[in-house]
Amino acid sequence: MFLIVLGIIAFIASGVFLKNNPSLQKFKPAGRILGVVFIALGVITSCVKQIDAGQIGVKVLFGSIQNDVMGSGLHFINPLLDVKKLDVKTQNYTMSGVNDEGHKSGDDAIRVLTSDGLEVTIDLTVLYRIVATEAPKLLKETGDDYEDKIVRPLTRTKIRDNAVYYQAVDLFGNKRDEFQQRIYKSIEEDFKKRGLMLEQLLVRNITLPNSVKASIESKINAEQDAKKMEFVLLKEKQEAERKRVEAQGIADYQRIINTGLTDQQLQYEQIKAMKELALSSNAKVIVMGKGNTPLIIDGKQ
Repeated sequence: MFLIVLGIIAFIASGVFLKNNPSLQKFKPAGRILGVVFIALGVITSCVKQIDAGQIGVKVLFGSIQNDVMGSGLHFINPLLDVKKLDVKTQNYTMSGVNDEGHKSGDDAIRVLTSDGLEVTIDLTVLYRIVATEAPKLLKETGDDYEDKIVRPLTRTKIRDNAVYYQAVDLFGNKRDEFQQRIYKSIEEDFKKRGLMLEQLLVRNITLPNSVKASIESKINAEQDAKKMEFVLLKEKQEAERKRVEAQGIADYQRIINTGLTDQQLQYEQIKAMKELALSSNAKVIVMGKGNTPLIIDGKQ
């Protein structure tokens, strides 16, 4: 369009301004040719539009947005049309408490109140993309600054609205996934109405108040101590059971010995023992008495 306007100006200038100046009359044909060239280049460049991969084009005619959408590739269009290019690839919007990590500088984390009245800080990333067929509607109703008008305020509001159904400890613990799915469903519905598709909602970090942190740590330590005590008690029970089995075995052995041994067997065992002593180098003389126990005399005495 710029070249067309420039060509028209050059064509008019060559016919009006050079007409009253005889010394410049010789440049009049060149000026008109230059104007025609500019107009021709402007028409050609305005008729040809290239849409890159991952983008779409929305036609705009004198401020009126057309409903048809141009996909990626080379297109020939009305030179009077303006084409608004939009990115339809996956985009992310991060709200974080860490400086320069999110889209806004400084602390941009979301602070919410839970059902128990505690303030919890949440870092969040929203993954979304523009629905290609809904792009004209998005431009008409919202404009190209949809991040500031839809993504950011809608996400922060839905998180605060849903956090009031949970306690602070629940958000940090076993109900974190449930909370994430709940806000995902509520945001997804509103995004669809605006021409956006929510792909994923990532709760990156949940920061609890210091008092709650201390309570959780105390609870975890108590649970660990209880599990340790359970292990010690189980070990002691196993040791007591081992000793009981061992004692029962000894008692059974003694009972079997007491009921199975006879006088003849005992006398036989004594003879075997005396025979071993007689063969020993330490015992020289064995005196057999009338009693059941022999008297062994060392030869060195």
